[in-house]
Amino acid sequence: MNSETLISIFLGIGLAASVGFRVFLPLFVLSLAAYFDVLDVNEKWQWLASIPALITFGVAMLFEVFAYYIPFIDNLLDTIAVPLAAIAGTAVMVSTLVDLDPLFTWSLAIIAGGGTAAAISSSTSATRAVSTATTVGIGNPIVSTVETGAAATLSIVSVFIPIIGILLTIFVLFIIIRFYRKIKKG
Repeated sequence: MNSETLISIFLGIGLAASVGFRVFLPLFVLSLAAYFDVLDVNEKWQWLASIPALITFGVAMLFEVFAYYIPFIDNLLDTIAVPLAAIAGTAVMVSTLVDLDPLFTWSLAIIAGGGTAAAISSSTSATRAVSTATTVGIGNPIVSTVETGAAATLSIVSVFIPIIGILLTIFVLFIIIRFYRKIKKG
């Protein structure tokens, strides 16, 4: 496996992880990066670099980010976020893998991309549920701000420095595992 392939895998996993925090923000960053030729996307995913895709993902991102600040809507979004994150995580992973066998591409995308996004999305949903239960929703905007910041940071870092992006992803997964173990004990 050459270094370019490895970098594209790191990029895909980093973007998939950020999809676990916000579905459309990483898609917007990916579309923006493809539009400005910062990165290459899979040949069949060139449409991501188009103006209509950029506008669509930008508008969807804004609606998603602001919707998470509306009480009740934030919890409603969490009910659909896990399956959407798994799909979007798979999609961003596929879009970043270039010149690979389709079987390897899709297997990696489903397992690493979709799996990572679903794991992080599940944990953010659980965090919001705990916040809602313990603060009657007053703490949810803080949770939303942290999630949006994490999605933006992880997306941008993954595009420009994929090696750091994968390290941040591993760190986030480590924190999630520790959080669940702590909750399970307590």
